[in-house]
This record gives sequence, C-alpha cells and structure tokens, in this order.
Amino acid sequence: MNIKYLLKSLGLNKDMIVMITTILIITFGRSLWSRYIPKYLQFLGASAFIIGVYGSLKTMVSGFYQYPGGIVSDKIGSKNALILFTILSIGGLIIYMFSPDWKIFLLGTFLVLIWDSMSLPAIFSLIGEALKKNRAIGFSVQSLLKRLPIIIAPPLGGYLIEKYGIEYGVKIGIIISIFLAFLTILFQKKFYEKTNIEKRGVSLGIIGVWNIMDSGLKKLLLADIMARLASNMVKVYVVLYILDIVGWTPTGYGMLISLQMITSTLSYLPAARLADIYGRKPFVTATFLFFSLFPITLVSIPNPSLIPLAFIIAGLREIGEPARKALIVDLAREEYRGRIIGLYYLIRGLLMIPAPMIGGLLWSIYPKIPFIVASIIGFLSILIFITIKVKQ
Repeated sequence: MNIKYLLKSLGLNKDMIVMITTILIITFGRSLWSRYIPKYLQFLGASAFIIGVYGSLKTMVSGFYQYPGGIVSDKIGSKNALILFTILSIGGLIIYMFSPDWKIFLLGTFLVLIWDSMSLPAIFSLIGEALKKNRAIGFSVQSLLKRLPIIIAPPLGGYLIEKYGIEYGVKIGIIISIFLAFLTILFQKKFYEKTNIEKRGVSLGIIGVWNIMDSGLKKLLLADIMARLASNMVKVYVVLYILDIVGWTPTGYGMLISLQMITSTLSYLPAARLADIYGRKPFVTATFLFFSLFPITLVSIPNPSLIPLAFIIAGLREIGEPARKALIVDLAREEYRGRIIGLYYLIRGLLMIPAPMIGGLLWSIYPKIPFIVASIIGFLSILIFITIKVKQ
C-alpha cells in the first residue's frame, strides 16, 4: 500500500511508467553519440560555420516541430503521438548511419528531431493529466530519470570513439540507438492503457492560441528566450572547446557530461519539492543564473584540471527546470494544453535559429568570444525574469 501511495504521489501510474521507461531507453541510445556529432561533422568535412549551421538547423527544426507536435497530441492523444514520433525518428537515424558527407547527414536531422521536439507537448500533457498538484515533483521525477542514461552513455560513447575511431564509434552508437527505438515501439504498443481520445478545440489557430495564452506565461517565455540564446550560442562548440582547445580525451569529455548529469540529478527532487511549497519563481531564477554563469566559467578557468567545476555549474542549470515546466503547465489551459505548450516552444525555438551560426562566426575569430557574449546575454534573462510578476 505504501508503494502504491508513493507511486501515485509521484504521478507514476501505468502510462507514466511506460512513458518514462521509453524516454530512458531512447535517451540512453542517443546519448551514446549525440554529444559527439559536432566532432563527427568535422570528420565528414564540415567547417566550424557548418557546425554552427547544424546547431541552427536543430534549433529551427525543433522550433517548427513543437506546435504541430502539440496539434497531433491533442488530436490523437499523447500516448499514440509518442509511438508515432518514435517510428518517424528511426528514419532519420538510418540516414545518419549511411550519410557519406555532412550534407546528407543534415537531411537526417529533420527526421531525428521528430522525437526530440514533437514529443515534448505530448510528454507535458501526459504529466499534466497525471498530476493536478505537485507538478514540479512530477517533472522532477521525469527529468531525474531521463538524466540517468546520460550519466552512463556519453563515457561509453567516448570509449567507442577511442577504440574504433570517430566514424565507426559514432556508427556503432547509432545502430544501438535504432535497435532500442524499435524496442520502445513494441513496449509502448503493449503496455499503454487504451483510452478514448476527447475532442478538443481543433479549429483554434496559432493567433487564437496566442490570444488565450496567459500573460504570465508570455513573460516567462521572454526570459526563457534570453537564457536559451546564451545556451544555444555555445552548445555545439563545448565539445570542440574541451577536445581541441583544452585537450581532454573523448572519454574524459564523456565523464564531464556524466558529472553534469549527476549534479542535475541530485538537485531535482529537493528543488522541486521546495518549489511546490514556496513557489516556482526563486528556482526558475536560479536556473537562469546558472545558464549565464556556465559559458564564462568554462573559458575563464586557468587550469584544465579544474574544468569539472564548470560542468557542475552546467548541471545546476537544471535546478529550476521542473519548476519552469510545472509553471508552463499551470498556466496552460487544459483543453488547448498541447497547442499552448507547442506554441511556447515554437516561438522560443524560432528565435534560437541564428544563435549557433553567430557562435560559429565568433568562434572563427577567437574560440572564447562566443562564450563571453553568451554569458552577457544570459544575464539579461535574469533581469527580465526578476522584474515580472509570475503566478505561483
């Protein structure tokens, strides 16, 4: 009885367990290779600017996919949507596997990101349905469990690269990822509960969704945009900075990612519990602060042996993420939840498009410059967020 009560309090009913297990399996497979893609593109002949284009393409596609993902989730149900998105993303992984150059590889990104992007409104909707209260805890559990494979997989991926080289190391990881994705399709089809799909307000367009969006959610979006600009300007260049500038090995970089994920994992539950009790805003503010501190800290550390400190700060960026996601769900009208969440991430994603390319241009001038500029932009997100009133 106590176990059942605990599972219920965490929102872990059968469908939630199936969803989280699916996320765990897919995330493990993708984490074997995803962090090394900038280096793999370099192997395929891509320049620093093209790597920036890849980052911008990911941001652009992710942004465009959010709103359609929300529509699909509202129309066919979040569980059916997650199965569909898993199936479609496998096609992109196959393209990744057989890409002879970076141009074909970039085409595969359009399918690979279907899972990463379109699934987000469906995941939010499932959690929103499972938990009416203590949603920060629910998002914390989902985020915490999602990070567990990221602690393990990047070092394994780095080992594969060191043992077999960048080409075959990444391809082995992609093969594993394809196999695990097929496995999750069978798992979801077998264990998701059958539910009737409620009719939603399907005639409401983007303008209509924006008009019904809560004003507090719009203000949160503005601050979030600034923080993500800071992150996306340098995101694809972190691995190049660590491997090419600082001189760490791929396995060492994988261990840094593990340290980042461990830090995130340890912060999730206590921060989420406090956010449900005392309000979301202090913890969301802390997240924006650590987003701002990570880039400048990374390039300011004089001793390479102290680089792990920067990745601890990177891990602390997640301290307010469950609170931010819970706040989004709190402020999204239930009957249009998928589309409101999709529109939120659509707007955020579209405004992120130029950030990696700008980072690439700044990197070409001097590798530390994009990190410094990113931190300055990040600090603006804090100023925006702390001056607005957000419903708790």
